[in-house]
Amino acid sequence: MQDSDSGHQGGLFGSVTAAVATLLAIAHNRLELFSTELEEEWARLSRILIWSLVGVFFAGLGTFFAVLFFVLLLWDTHRLLALGAPAILFLLVAGLAWRFVFLKIREKRRLFEASLAELAKDREQFISRS
Repeated sequence: MQDSDSGHQGGLFGSVTAAVATLLAIAHNRLELFSTELEEEWARLSRILIWSLVGVFFAGLGTFFAVLFFVLLLWDTHRLLALGAPAILFLLVAGLAWRFVFLKIREKRRLFEASLAELAKDREQFISRS
């Protein structure tokens, strides 16, 4: 009789051990997915920042020389046009740039979307098994 009891306890202990091992494996996989998504998001933001800074620098440099050329070209004949036209152009471009930035911020995907979807699937499976 002790053999059957110890076999039954070993079976119960084995089931609990297997369940805990499964839960740990699921948690490990979810943490790896979370970590991967975090790294991808960090890399994406880093690339956006770097290319934004490069673009701003060279746009500023190009704009400076273009305006300098325009002002020197028209200074003797049309001083107000030489200074006013670039100012209006800069304000229009600045407005379009801000609009673009706000649209990009709004269209950004939800952070950790894949991890949250997987956790929702896990929760549904555990609820359905109960």
